[in-house]
Amino acid sequence: MKETAGRLIVIVLDGLRYDSARKYLGYMEHLVEQGEVTCYQVRSELPSLSRPLYEVILTGTPAVKNGITANHIVRLSQEQSVFHIARKAGMRTAAAAYHWVSELYNSAPFNLVTDRHQHDEHKPIQHGVFYFEDHYPDSHLFVDAEYLRTTYDPDFLYIHSMNIDDAGHKFGGESKEYEGSVRLADSMLATVVPLWLSQGYQIIVTSDHGMNATRQHGGTEPEERHVPLYIWGESPISHMNNNGQFLSQLILAPLMCHYLGLTPSSEMKDLGEPALEEIRLLTDKQEG
Repeated sequence: MKETAGRLIVIVLDGLRYDSARKYLGYMEHLVEQGEVTCYQVRSELPSLSRPLYEVILTGTPAVKNGITANHIVRLSQEQSVFHIARKAGMRTAAAAYHWVSELYNSAPFNLVTDRHQHDEHKPIQHGVFYFEDHYPDSHLFVDAEYLRTTYDPDFLYIHSMNIDDAGHKFGGESKEYEGSVRLADSMLATVVPLWLSQGYQIIVTSDHGMNATRQHGGTEPEERHVPLYIWGESPISHMNNNGQFLSQLILAPLMCHYLGLTPSSEMKDLGEPALEEIRLLTDKQEG
């Protein structure tokens, strides 16, 4: 096994809004209560849609810069993602994720027959298991991820689940079905996180966007934009969470690079610079 320093697992729970995370992720909130984990509130970039925000999370660039402005844009990223940077540094990368992640960083369009399982040392994502239906069970996804981890021993493992988002689109972000999918994800984290920590991994849990009561996201409502960010141990961004302000989603990519011991791309934010979004009084009144 490789050295444990600089190894990272990132879990993106698609469609998980901040308030639901704080209410229903009982295991994660237990870790917060015990001082093992810090939870920050992140305001997603716009548009608050999945494919654009996958690119935001992994490249640290806004849609106006990276050009991934809508879900229907199917092409490879033109930015330097964390996958690219890690591979160039000689690290091993892996992902168990929705097929749009493959289309951004490995090949586009996605071929259902040949692209579900990918193993190529020259690709940004060297080892991948990709699914293409939103109701693909999260339980299967975490098994896919554990298969990749135990078989290929990646330095950077990216896990992206869709069941919370799927429940939100079918039943709404305030439904019992949505709540149930969040609780189920928490039980899976309670199973795998202790194992991953024992193997020396740093872990980040976050989301791309939220979900409103009418089964939508993409706009500017707090329910659509506010998402959690859970970080284990001493946080390199603790200085940013002042006065109840939100963190910018643009810090996620450089944060991943920090944990991997990598130099961020020139387009990524410097974690030493203020990365908080200003919240005007008018916004506070509207959301209060």
